[in-house]
Amino acid sequence: MDAEKRKSQILQVLAKSVRKVLEDERLDFTYLQEIRLRIGQPLRMIYRNEEKTLPVTKKEKCIVTKEEVRETMEYISHYSLYAYENELKQGFLTIEGGHRAGVTGKVIVEQGKVKNIQYISSINIRMSHEILGCSEKILPYITKNRQVCHTLIISPPRCGKTTLIRDLVRQISDGNTYVKGCTVGVVDERSELGGCYLGVAQNHLGSRTDVLDCCPKAEGMIMLIRSMAPQVIAVDEIGTQEDIHAIEYAMQCGCKMIASVHSTSMEEAKKKPILGELIRRKRFERYVVLQNEEKPGEIQGIYDERGSMLCKECWEAF
Repeated sequence: MDAEKRKSQILQVLAKSVRKVLEDERLDFTYLQEIRLRIGQPLRMIYRNEEKTLPVTKKEKCIVTKEEVRETMEYISHYSLYAYENELKQGFLTIEGGHRAGVTGKVIVEQGKVKNIQYISSINIRMSHEILGCSEKILPYITKNRQVCHTLIISPPRCGKTTLIRDLVRQISDGNTYVKGCTVGVVDERSELGGCYLGVAQNHLGSRTDVLDCCPKAEGMIMLIRSMAPQVIAVDEIGTQEDIHAIEYAMQCGCKMIASVHSTSMEEAKKKPILGELIRRKRFERYVVLQNEEKPGEIQGIYDERGSMLCKECWEAF
C-alpha cells in the first residue's frame, strides 16, 4: 500500500484537531506504526520503531480531550457505535485498509462475557503493514513435492509472525515454484491476517483464500472444513485446548495446517501444557522460530518434526 493511500485512510478517521497535528508533522506514513489517543494525556505515536510525543517540534504537547476521542470514534464507526457492537466487544474495530483501532473504557459484562465497551477513554490505531514476498526465504523448507507441510511458527510478541503467516497464505493460495496453488481457509479471530473491512479482506491473501473474520479459532476451523473444503487452514496465535483439538481434527481430515504460537524457543514451546503434547507426538512437520531481536522478522532457525534444524543460517529481518 502506498504512503498517500495509507495517509488518507488514517487521517479520515481522526478528530479534525488531531488530524491537523499529524498533517503539520509531514510524516512519511509508510513508517507510521501506531497513533495513541488517551483522554487527558499527550498525543503519541510509534514512528520508525520509536515512540514520539506530538507535536514533535514544540515544547507544548497536544493533550487529548474527551471530545477528540468521541469525534474519532464517530468517524471510525460511521456515527453508529451500536452497529459495531459485536466487533467492539473484542476491544477493537477494523477500518478501511485493514488498520485496527483498539479501545479501552468501561466494559459491560453480561452472563460472565463482555457485551460491549462504553465511555471509551483510549484509542490505539495500529497500522496494517504487509511485506509481500517475505515468506519466500522459508518456502523451500516448509514444502515437499509442491505441497505445504504442517507448519508452526514460534515467535515472541511483535517479531513478525502475523506478517509471515499472511504472506505464506498468499503464496500458498496463488501458487509458485515451491507450492501448487490451493484453497486456503483463514480463521481470522482478531482481524489481523485479512484485516477485513465490511467483510472484505484489505490485505493480500491470494486468489483461492476464504476468510472467517472475527470468528473463534476452534469453531472456525470446523466450520471451514464442513463448508469450504480447504486444503490448507491458517490460524494465528493458538493456545487453548479447543484450538489444539480443532487442529488435530483438521489434520485428520486431510487439511494442512499453518499456525503460530507465542514462545521464545522450541524448548519453551515444548513445555506448554497442551501444545507440548502435540509437538512430542510430531504432529507438525516444520517449525519456524523467529528471534526476539531488535529487527522483527529475523529467523533463528527452521526445524523438522523431530526438532532437528534444517537451516542453520540466520537471515536478515523481513
